[in-house]
Amino acid sequence: MKKAKNKKKVFELDFRGRKIVVEYGEMAKQASGSVLVRYGDTVVLTTAVVSKEAKVLSDFFPLMVLYQEKLYSVGKIPGGFIKREGRPTENATLAARMIDRPLRPLFPERFRNEVQIVNTVLSVDPDNSPEITALFGSSLATCISPIPFHGPVAAVKVGRVNGKFIINPTVEEALNSDIDLTVAGTKKAINMVESSAKEVSEKDMLEALQFGHKAVKELIKFQEEIIKEVGQEDMEYEVLEIPDSLRDEVDALSRKRLDKALRIKDKLEKYAAIDAIKEEIVEKYKTENEEELKEEELTKLLTAVKLVLEDVEYEVFRRIVVKEKKRADGRKMTEIRPLSTAIDLLPRTHGSAMFTRGETQSLSITTLGALGEHQILDGLDLESSKRFMLHYNFPQFAVGETGRYGAPGRREIGHGALGEKALAQVIPSEEEFPYTIRVVSEILESNGSSSQASICAGCMSLMAAGVPIKAPVAGIAMGLITDGDDYTILTDIQGMEDHLGDMDFKVAGTKNGICALQMDIKIEGITDKILEEALAQAKKARLEILKVIAKEIKEPRKEVSKYAPKTMIFTINPSKIRDVIGKGGEMITKIICDASGVNDVNDVNAVKVDLEDDGRVIIYHTNQEVIDKTAQMIQDITKEVEEGKIYNAKVVKIEEFGCFVQLWPGCEGLVHISKLAKERVKKVEDVVKLGDDILVMAIGTDKKGRLNFSRRDAMK
Repeated sequence: MKKAKNKKKVFELDFRGRKIVVEYGEMAKQASGSVLVRYGDTVVLTTAVVSKEAKVLSDFFPLMVLYQEKLYSVGKIPGGFIKREGRPTENATLAARMIDRPLRPLFPERFRNEVQIVNTVLSVDPDNSPEITALFGSSLATCISPIPFHGPVAAVKVGRVNGKFIINPTVEEALNSDIDLTVAGTKKAINMVESSAKEVSEKDMLEALQFGHKAVKELIKFQEEIIKEVGQEDMEYEVLEIPDSLRDEVDALSRKRLDKALRIKDKLEKYAAIDAIKEEIVEKYKTENEEELKEEELTKLLTAVKLVLEDVEYEVFRRIVVKEKKRADGRKMTEIRPLSTAIDLLPRTHGSAMFTRGETQSLSITTLGALGEHQILDGLDLESSKRFMLHYNFPQFAVGETGRYGAPGRREIGHGALGEKALAQVIPSEEEFPYTIRVVSEILESNGSSSQASICAGCMSLMAAGVPIKAPVAGIAMGLITDGDDYTILTDIQGMEDHLGDMDFKVAGTKNGICALQMDIKIEGITDKILEEALAQAKKARLEILKVIAKEIKEPRKEVSKYAPKTMIFTINPSKIRDVIGKGGEMITKIICDASGVNDVNDVNAVKVDLEDDGRVIIYHTNQEVIDKTAQMIQDITKEVEEGKIYNAKVVKIEEFGCFVQLWPGCEGLVHISKLAKERVKKVEDVVKLGDDILVMAIGTDKKGRLNFSRRDAMK
């Protein structure tokens, strides 16, 4: 039972050796519900607000979850010209999605009041996840508010170091962990999973999920104690009432016809048939009632008819699958749709591949660039850049529709991040393969599981580009249809099986184990038994797909494309880096322009040079001769002069006290007049002239570190 709001209260929990503090009743008191959550030094303010009026005629629940990163929380000033936070970072978008996914299924089915949950990150301790803190706060702020909600829900991160599971690992522990798992759930069951892993077995992943859920229950118990003390009564809300007589009437008109339409195999034909039935029945009610009813009453009636039609479609679909054990396209429950693959479709790209599974198709392209072209991250994480990226694009034509085009939305960012997690586990290290790697998945056709098709196509394009990945990766999406205690797990779900089903469970990995995992469910949770069966079924499907990929391309090519930049790596003394760069970048600019034969370092034909702090020099160009020339020029500048060794030198400057000689470009030193000859020299020009080639011996450096040479000692 929820109670009225009170004055400030503070609640504390010692959670696995770290303190969680919840402050209530002091900040953001005009919100429907608000809490300030402290987890170590991480602080997040979460507010939940509900609108007074319900949008009863809406066909969806208007929930908005925001995760607002404030750079002051980590002591940073935003980059760029405008010194304030702008559009959400990719991490903020993914965090908002991660919070939304376990919360959304727990609101009442017909609840249509708009709800906004806003998480403001005020302070960040890298060892205590602000995303996990925000999810905790989102659940609690909603639970103590008047908003009807079947919570609480909570989440933890699970890592594994040296075979031991850890809840909410620190930054150091996470670096040594072979599992990065986020698991959310209610006290009864898991209802959201997000994970990347270093080829971990299904058995170990299931253990990690169970370990995480135990910790989730501790957090939920803490929330329940707070709700009992400060929670408010649930609000009354308006719903669209549907008379039983109307429900029975629409059911009788549609059930048999929808049953027949749902069994059509072709996606577009099936959808067209279902739409035609619905439109015909809605039009029937409109025609029969438009003269008798007012506009508002007619709109309510037609909305009710549409909702009943959706319910009938939902029930018929589930009965076909669970009771008859049949799928709309005639497949068996564990059967994958027809697969086809192709590589090298685009001649000028560095790597390209296409993967088609039924009516879902991804064209993926790999591009290789210099390490200096990595992505700069202006966010709250300690990581400031990344050299491997996977971007996912979903145009409307992929589903035969018109629609919005522009910046990627939350769904595109989320699907790209999942594919990136999966393939990142097999990407070679910077030392093994010194390139920035970008994979782009263009979805050309879609009927479910396009993110997993992106992983398969992306893997093949990487191998075609000559990226020495550790092992091929494939992905598959599993579904779940429940009917009371009966349930059916589906392999390779189509769009309708996702839309009308209870679970979307994506599993990607190699033949050795899981690399990425993502689960969303529409019911309140699923059992360990279902999870175990789904993982086993997914492994079987993944191995089938990997065999198909291997027939197209068995292993990464040994050489990169002729259009990709070639590379050379060597090491110089780190103290010589400034000599290579030169004053104001003068020397490196000269090297790039002279070696490439261009006038501008930004010219597309200019050689790229990365100088690392540890002395590594990485050179990129499509022409090996240009690379060799650039390397020689840098090595000439950084070549170390050995004391006591004799060198050929050119006289480049004459002074009264001696002459300056050049051993190679960038390496100059002084031959003092006393060191020019065995006998005493009155005038430098008596012995050498400008441009002369002479032998000199390196005899050390002066107090300022400048090189000194001797012609006299070389003559001995």
